[in-house]
Amino acid sequence: MQEYSLKSIQNKDAFKSGFKVGIPIGLGYFAVAFSLGIAAKNAGLSPFEGFLTSALCNASAGEYAGFTIIAAGATYIEMALATLVANARYLLMSCAMSQRLDAKMPFIHRLIMGFYITDELFGAAIARPGTLNPYYTYGAVAAAAPCWAFGTMIGVLAGNLLPVRLVSAFSVALYGMFLAIIVPPARKSKVIAVLIVICFALSTLCSYLPYVRDISEGTRTIILTVVLSCAAALLFPVKEESETEEQCQ
Repeated sequence: MQEYSLKSIQNKDAFKSGFKVGIPIGLGYFAVAFSLGIAAKNAGLSPFEGFLTSALCNASAGEYAGFTIIAAGATYIEMALATLVANARYLLMSCAMSQRLDAKMPFIHRLIMGFYITDELFGAAIARPGTLNPYYTYGAVAAAAPCWAFGTMIGVLAGNLLPVRLVSAFSVALYGMFLAIIVPPARKSKVIAVLIVICFALSTLCSYLPYVRDISEGTRTIILTVVLSCAAALLFPVKEESETEEQCQ
């Protein structure tokens, strides 16, 4: 009985700590989700559909890819492949997090934690020492997830109410978000910077080349992403830390 009571207190404390961490994450999510809501409105989604999409998809890049494919009238297969490619990094994050979980943790906890793996929530959880308590993630999600879902819904509502010019101006904010994602890594690595430039150039070129331009935008994005990623992995493999240390010595 005492052991159960102690565990309950630990879970409660973990939830409170996670909730505090999730508040600033949620505020950031709201701003990004608002811009995604503008994109959802442009794709023809209703406020409820925008809310439901963000409630079920916790990835800005994958969600934006989905809205873009909906607006282009592409197929479900293209949407599935595009979101799979855009969100592939979460597979690696889930593998890393699984190494920090208690071997006796019930599957339901693993399932919920896996569903809510995002860059920010993963970073907050993995930074904690020792075995990960699922209630820490639940606390962070309780603060952040509503901001993500309601931010998208409010973005769709704003897109329906605001003038067209102002909606177009808000749409630019989403591109600013992606610039904030790609610029820091590009400044640290010349390889990444060159790959980004090549990606932009090839994407533009493919929209003008005969036959290739007839392929849907979603399919072109998938092909370019996979080809460039594979080429970069083969030509510029990331060195392991041990190899780097040996070279320094």
